[in-house]
Amino acid sequence: MNTRRIFARLEQEPQRPDAAAPAMSPVRKALFGATAAFYTAIVAAVLTTSSLVRLDWQVMFFRPYKQWPELHPFLDWFVVLGQRGPTAVLIAAWLGWRSWRQRTLRPLLVLGTALLLLNVTVGAAKLGMGREGPHYANVVGSNEMFLTGDIFPSGHTANAVVTWGILAYLATTPQARRILSVTAAVFALGVGTTTAYLGTHWVSDVLLGWAAGLLILLALPWFEPLIARAEVRILTARDRLRARMAAAREPRHPGPVRRPAPRPSTVTAPPVGDRRPAVEPAVTGRVRSASRPTPGERRPHRSAPVNRAHPGGRPSGDHPSRPVNH
Repeated sequence: MNTRRIFARLEQEPQRPDAAAPAMSPVRKALFGATAAFYTAIVAAVLTTSSLVRLDWQVMFFRPYKQWPELHPFLDWFVVLGQRGPTAVLIAAWLGWRSWRQRTLRPLLVLGTALLLLNVTVGAAKLGMGREGPHYANVVGSNEMFLTGDIFPSGHTANAVVTWGILAYLATTPQARRILSVTAAVFALGVGTTTAYLGTHWVSDVLLGWAAGLLILLALPWFEPLIARAEVRILTARDRLRARMAAAREPRHPGPVRRPAPRPSTVTAPPVGDRRPAVEPAVTGRVRSASRPTPGERRPHRSAPVNRAHPGGRPSGDHPSRPVNH
């Protein structure tokens, strides 16, 4: 057994696969139109209390759950595969792993879009038509419409079609799509038939539930552009949040202390008419007068030169003919 391929499937792909989303092809449009016509026909047949309503009552009087009691425990467990809570959690876990591995949010966003459409459309139909179930029927042979019930169409059946059909819708290879389509059909047909067997739904409820779930799967390509824009916005917001968190974790070093540059000394000019010299302000220490030299600025005293030609030491500046007063 080659375990290397098994462990390779558990790792994240190096880059996001470039797989195009399903488009609304002419074949899909034709199937959508045919399913919508079938949906309308079922609703019209129940509203007019046609032969479909008589079939509902015949199956209810037959009470299948009493005919084969040995199947009852297994079918009680099997019908859970049509409940929205357990199936949505199971499929979301699988698609979440696929989203992580393929570096894309599209699988989870497609599932969220499908469940939102399911809750809105099926929930609105249930509340709008208000049909009572077999266990709460009032008049034999009536359609039990517009009362206090909420079982038309079957939510179990529609949910089984959508949740399991999402796997086939998101398949990336033709072989995987065929296998998952058969699997989804088996679960959807099995859950719908089981609800009729247990007596919780009329047969017409199950037929309308199959049609409602199939309409949602066929309409998903119309929502692919919206899903793509939502993915871009979510990933952009995630990258911004990561950048902010990384910036917050980085240590902040104090910058160099900037000291103000010393101001250049200025010479104070004397006022007009003042003959005193300009005084330069001292930066530090005592201010000394500009007219009085500092000790370092005093020059050494030089004696007058002596004329060595005269023995009396007469200065050279005196004229020889000028008399000297004694």
